Amino acid sequence: MATLVTPTDKGEKVDKKSPPVTDEKLDRKPRPRVDEKFKIFCGTANPQLADEVCQFLGMQRGQAQVTRFADGEAYVQIQENVRGADVFVMQPTCRPVDGHLMELLLMIDALKRASARRITAVIPYFGYARQDRKDKPRSPISSKLVADLLTTAGAHRALIVDLHTPQLQGFFNIPVDHLFASPVLVDYFKKLNLPDLTVVSPDAGGVERARFFAKKMDAALAIVDKRRVEMNVAEVTRG
Repeated sequence: MATLVTPTDKGEKVDKKSPPVTDEKLDRKPRPRVDEKFKIFCGTANPQLADEVCQFLGMQRGQAQVTRFADGEAYVQIQENVRGADVFVMQPTCRPVDGHLMELLLMIDALKRASARRITAVIPYFGYARQDRKDKPRSPISSKLVADLLTTAGAHRALIVDLHTPQLQGFFNIPVDHLFASPVLVDYFKKLNLPDLTVVSPDAGGVERARFFAKKMDAALAIVDKRRVEMNVAEVTRG
């Protein structure tokens, strides 16, 4: 009867040949990060920013079609599988504010209907933030409406940079991560070593932020007395 000998049989030794040692180093190219549970999408507001973030993270931007019909309606289609994924949608609501906001809402809704596990709206510039109160009779609180629209569309979380006022976070019924660009700007201006530096607040509402800059950079502080006469028109009083 024949007997099959395997390396696991006791008493048997198997000679293993090691690969030849060379001084040549393998040319390894960095491969993009592949994580099917973590994706980043963007609209047409600032795709360059989204690409830079994806490049920093070593991953590819999510594939999505964002176009418009002849009558101006926005159309969004997610072109890859996002089921169970943690998705971030980067879309500042800059000019044209309404068009970019609608793209953001449609993309969030499309991701929700595609069974994404969690959707985070990343908004570097939050439009309608200055319309945060009723300053005249029969006027809307537009920033509250936009916050409700994001929640209704399906966003689970919002990440916003430098809100007009921190109190705007209370308009949201979802968690809000409020980030500040001031540490980056302070570090930049410190490296310039500008002589006789003065930090100017454009109005009374920006005094707290300007005071923070002045304190961090050991600079003087100035405040502009500005009065808003009408929409897009302001008067500045000189002392």
